[in-house]
Amino acid sequence: MISAQAWSDAEVLWDFHQMHHAVRPCSVAVGLGSHDLGVADATVALYKQGMAPLILFTGATSRTTQSRMPRGEAVHYRERALELGVPSADILVEPRARNTGENIRFARDLLTESGIEVSSVLLVSKPYEERRAYATARKLWPAVEFVSASTPMTLQAYADFIGDARLVLDMLVGALQRLLIYPAQGFMVSLSVPDAVTAAYERLCAQGFTSRLASIASASRVSAEMADPDH
Repeated sequence: MISAQAWSDAEVLWDFHQMHHAVRPCSVAVGLGSHDLGVADATVALYKQGMAPLILFTGATSRTTQSRMPRGEAVHYRERALELGVPSADILVEPRARNTGENIRFARDLLTESGIEVSSVLLVSKPYEERRAYATARKLWPAVEFVSASTPMTLQAYADFIGDARLVLDMLVGALQRLLIYPAQGFMVSLSVPDAVTAAYERLCAQGFTSRLASIASASRVSAEMADPDH
């Protein structure tokens, strides 16, 4: 049973994790692979709104996606986009990335190799990964502008979609921890975290929503640092 206080704190983190950017046309829309096929849907919706002339999906598989997306996250995203009517010629696939850092680096490299000039990127992720993806992208690809986007939805709607509210709160806590510890490791830019958000995070940790926290030991290793809590 999740207490009213814990849910209220989770709402604070949910709102903070989203960048609340005004969506505008960009050179390309990059959909970050994960367990959530809704990221592909959101990317296609933005493409159809004329927000990008090209889509790039990036992502291999992970423990949480291997059974659901055996051909790879980016490949399944592409298949979904094709089902939704996006022409094959307007979709690029980067099938190797296994974490957020690789998503950004490999997408950047593929676009460069393809001779596509990029000045701005519409970065599409899960709602609670917007800020983390943005901070990572700013660090690894500083030459372009980033606009963050995700499927507009409430925390309750997302918890219902996942089917495990406690796991969702664990993921919110894990994503916030990484915003706090990763900049010192050099893997993302530092973004200000308001005191109210930090306090909510600490209360959730104290209440045991910690299954997605990175250990101190793993935080010192590049592979663990860059790994998504639920990629």
